[in-house]
This record gives sequence, C-alpha cells and structure tokens, in this order.
Amino acid sequence: MDRRTMISSSAASVAAGALAGCASAGSSSKPGTPFELAPSTIAIVGSEQRFPVRRIYCIGRNYAAHAREMGSDPTREPPFFFQKPADAIQNVAPGTVADHPYPTLTKNYHYEVELVAALHKGGRNVTPEAALDLVYGYAIGLDMTRRDLQRAMGDEKKPWEIGKSFDMSAPIGPLHPVAQTGHFSQGAIWLKVNGQTKQNANLNQMIWNVAEQISRLSQAFELKPGDIIYSGTPENVGPVVRGDVIDCHIDGLPNLGIKIV
Repeated sequence: MDRRTMISSSAASVAAGALAGCASAGSSSKPGTPFELAPSTIAIVGSEQRFPVRRIYCIGRNYAAHAREMGSDPTREPPFFFQKPADAIQNVAPGTVADHPYPTLTKNYHYEVELVAALHKGGRNVTPEAALDLVYGYAIGLDMTRRDLQRAMGDEKKPWEIGKSFDMSAPIGPLHPVAQTGHFSQGAIWLKVNGQTKQNANLNQMIWNVAEQISRLSQAFELKPGDIIYSGTPENVGPVVRGDVIDCHIDGLPNLGIKIV
C-alpha cells in the first residue's frame, strides 16, 4: 500500500468513527443524572407492584364541622387545595404501629385522618360524572400538621406550607384497587389517640365528594397518573405528643396506626 492510499484509508476510518459516534449520541434515550432519586411509592394490596406517587393534593376544610372549628363558613366557601411533596409519604403496613417522628420547630402537632384517592388516569376539566373513572384505588391516610406554624403563617398572610409540607407528614396505608372495594361515598371515619375517640364522622358528610374534588382540581391543574388526593378531615383535630399512639379507621379499609416518637 502506498502512502497516498494509507492516508485516504485513515481519513475514511476517522470519518466513519465520527459518524458512528454521532449516531450513538443521537440514539440515547435520555441524559444521565449526577445522582439517583428514590421514587415515592405506595404498597398495593394483592400485588407485588407499587403505586408511584407524582403529586399529593389535599383539600382543606371539607367537613362542615371542621370548617367551623377552623373559623370558616362551610355554606359559602368554595373548595381550596394545597400540596405536600411526594416524598412526604410514610408507608404504614396494616396490623403494625409505625414509629412517626415528632417534627422539628413545632409545639402543637395535630392529627387529621382522611380518605385518600389515587389516580391512574389524568385529564383537564374533567366532569364530576367522569371523575371516578380516573381513580385507581383508595387508602387511609393522615395529614399531619404543625398547627402553630400553619396558624402563624396564616396570621401574617404568608404561605403556610411549613405547617403542612414537611418530612413524613403524610402517613398512609396500602392502596386498595377500586376493582376490589368499589368507590367510597359513605362509611364511618374515626381516629383515636391512646384508645380515646377524637374524630368520629361519616364520609357522606364531606362538603365536596371525591368526584367533585377531582373535577375542581382538574380545572386548575392537568391531573396525571400518580396523583393522590387527601379528601379532607372531620372535626375535632387536636394535638399529640411523644409516646401517643394514633389509631385510624375507615369502614372497608384496614386501620392505620402510628406512634409519635
């Protein structure tokens, strides 16, 4: 092989390599990340799969008596919502009492038992009639609240995220698929602290039912699979301290238990 042929072959090889590199780069499915994040998921009853959590929506003051105890008029107030971060989830297995850490900064830590709806479909401007088609399943949950911080921020006309959206502020039991349980429109919902009943109501006392909540939310946000909705708490929310044991119940779901540590 003469010198001219060698140079030509070498150039062709370099060009081919460059083209291959470009093709490889272009076919990459997604860029890498500098670190990995563990997904937030919820156990699913009867399945080895887990439900991935995208967003946590919560409705405020959705039982009339609770709205009144929080200083609102439930006959005139439209529904309002706030969010918790997805990683606020604390999974609690049925039949267990999970240790739940008393959070920092607060001296008035409150319980709020709630029915949770989990979505496997999304949409915008969903009608109430179509809303329940989005629901994958239901669970029992707690919206734990640093009440003193929430009230202080409210008094100052500031966002009260610090009172609601902190680590492990959303204890939850496993999801029960709708195919197994049907939809929850009525049934007892109660909470006990150290065996003493604190909250006691019926799901049919919600001001806005689950379908209406989904519809209202979809007007403000595009709902997507993985969204979960804490559907509001009955009256008689109150404080707990370290050592207290909370037992929560909704008819048709296993109880949820945590101990404040």
